[in-house]
Amino acid sequence: CLSLFPVPGLCILLTLSGVMIQKANCACPPCPQNAVCVDGTNCTCNSGYTSQSGKKFFTYPLEICQDTDECKPPISVYCGLNAECQNVPGSFYCQCDPGYKLLSGNTQFKNSNENTCQNITSSSTTKGNKELQRVVENFESLRTNTTLWESGEEREVASKATSILQTMESNVLETALNAPDQEIQKLQNNTVAVETRVVTDNCSKERNIFNLNAQMNSLDIHCNDIIQGNLQGPSAVVFISYSSLGNIINATFFVEINEEDRIYLNSQVVSAAIGPKRNTSLSRPVILSFQHVKMKPLSKKVFCVFWKSTGEDSHWSRDGCFLVQVNKSHTTCRCTHLSSFAVLMAFTSKEKDPALAVITYMGLSLSLLCLFLAALTFLLCKAIQNTSTSLHLQLSICLFLAHLLFLTAIDRTENKVLCAIIAGALHYLYLASFTWMLLEGLHLFLTARNLTVVNYSSVSRFMKWLMFPVGYGVPAVIVAISAASRPHLYGTPEHCWLHLKQGFIWGFLGPVCVIICVNLVFFLLVLWLLKKKFSTLNSEVSTIQNTRMLTLKAAALVLILGCTWCLGILQVGPAERVMGYLFTIINSLQGVFIFLVYCLLSQQNEKYVRKWFGNIMKPKSESETYTLSSRFGPDSKHNAGNIFSGQVKRKY
Repeated sequence: CLSLFPVPGLCILLTLSGVMIQKANCACPPCPQNAVCVDGTNCTCNSGYTSQSGKKFFTYPLEICQDTDECKPPISVYCGLNAECQNVPGSFYCQCDPGYKLLSGNTQFKNSNENTCQNITSSSTTKGNKELQRVVENFESLRTNTTLWESGEEREVASKATSILQTMESNVLETALNAPDQEIQKLQNNTVAVETRVVTDNCSKERNIFNLNAQMNSLDIHCNDIIQGNLQGPSAVVFISYSSLGNIINATFFVEINEEDRIYLNSQVVSAAIGPKRNTSLSRPVILSFQHVKMKPLSKKVFCVFWKSTGEDSHWSRDGCFLVQVNKSHTTCRCTHLSSFAVLMAFTSKEKDPALAVITYMGLSLSLLCLFLAALTFLLCKAIQNTSTSLHLQLSICLFLAHLLFLTAIDRTENKVLCAIIAGALHYLYLASFTWMLLEGLHLFLTARNLTVVNYSSVSRFMKWLMFPVGYGVPAVIVAISAASRPHLYGTPEHCWLHLKQGFIWGFLGPVCVIICVNLVFFLLVLWLLKKKFSTLNSEVSTIQNTRMLTLKAAALVLILGCTWCLGILQVGPAERVMGYLFTIINSLQGVFIFLVYCLLSQQNEKYVRKWFGNIMKPKSESETYTLSSRFGPDSKHNAGNIFSGQVKRKY
């Protein structure tokens, strides 16, 4: 240092700076697994790994460095002819295809320039390939036999297809197990592609997940599921892709099809099987990747299905298969069992109107607010509490919960069991709302019938005894019977609601129609009784006001909360769009109507509700609180109950 820099001070500074740099390097934050420290302050993932956040440099100690699969897009290492890329943690290697080997005798290489894979012929290899070729040719002869498929009903065609699929799987498995020295066998022609893997080491290698490919479709399966505890001999897994079998077992065999949708098969039919034990259940789900037949599909409704065979009936089913992701070219599914699989997509015949969706969400959100305020009013405003407000409270609670669940969970169709539970809850809550509407109609009828009766306590006692068992019990019985008879019809592919198949929707529409009709009868009886009693009474102001109030409530109950649902049935023909808008607007604003009619616009409750809201909005002094409580004491509460129940003499 002194020979380079004669100035001693500069030499000392340089020495000190070197020490500081070394200390800075020692101050690197703790890096996660598969990462190293750089420049003393940041971490970076090792070669062959990428951070989960996508950042090259990071300081977060809980960052995860994931393995980069160099064998798949976007990298897709090319190994050259007769070779295949194999991914390993942090790296990759190329390996010659079965029947080929490197001139050097090595088993692996890294670059296509090192590819010297040469064809080798042996008696076992030739025998295995010929046997596999024979199996494929037998399938082709059955596939091209038009008389086999054209003659027969749909059930017969499905049964023949099931038999051929099972025979193909068994033959390919047998071929793979008869040639255990060939770890991998591949064969492809115009109609079918096959890949087999044989495991002879009881999963002792580092690679626990096997990836099989056929016609741009792939299967990922765990090694332990292949051997199934078989320690005595070889085990095998086969993956078969049929290019034209989907024309025979097409989307018409999908039992969960919606009448409004056009379902089509957008992948090749693939089969997966393991042996020698033909077990279909797995300890871990398999991952299936399908290439789309029609690229860039416009539909967002995608179904992962398998070919389900139950006795004489065979069809596509979604049980145990779940959608993982979908892009323009591929769909990835996760299935808990082995079978034959495919991807179905649907185009909805009716395009969704975005304006209706906006109206629905805005209207229901406003209704939720009004229902919440109405429930608080009926629950906390002591001056107006009576049998009638108890009915209003339960109706508001049921509608509030139903609208809230509708807004937050109607489209949660990913999990079939959860969707069925949501559909059952919506079924119950909306039925409970209509049942409380029915009790409202009964109470109005009894009020009108006893309009001139001074002792009204018998009606109140009858309603209090009746309303809770009926209001919550009747809907529970209906939902329990529906769920016990057809539980699989709760939840549709598009919404968590009742299915239209087998008339299951009438488990909701039937009781609703009955309630609307009964309430309509109550409405006509209320009008008749009021007219009759009004003609026999003196035309007092209180009587006229009381009669108008009962008439308004009856009309609101029947028209706003009942008959508007009939608009949904009228959404056909030229008036479909208009009826759709009317139905959506009116029914989404039911909570607003309840708050207006029963809280703000009610002449019987208006005085007390406004004062109650005023007490909430501004603090009261002790003297004012005493005065207000005296004004709305037990006597006034009794009078308010009489007023709301429809007594002729009003006391303010």
